[in-house]
Amino acid sequence: MLIRFWLNRRGATAIEYCLIAGVVSIAVVVGATSIGTKLQSRFFVPVAAGLS
Repeated sequence: MLIRFWLNRRGATAIEYCLIAGVVSIAVVVGATSIGTKLQSRFFVPVAAGLS
């Protein structure tokens, strides 16, 4: 039973897909944060300064 469990690769594949999804999610969050900060400094801050 232990040998069959050791040779089973289905769980390893699921874990690999979860790790890939986690890395992609982190990359999306970092990219969105960076873009959001740049958009805020380029567009929203001058508009807010012009309105006040």
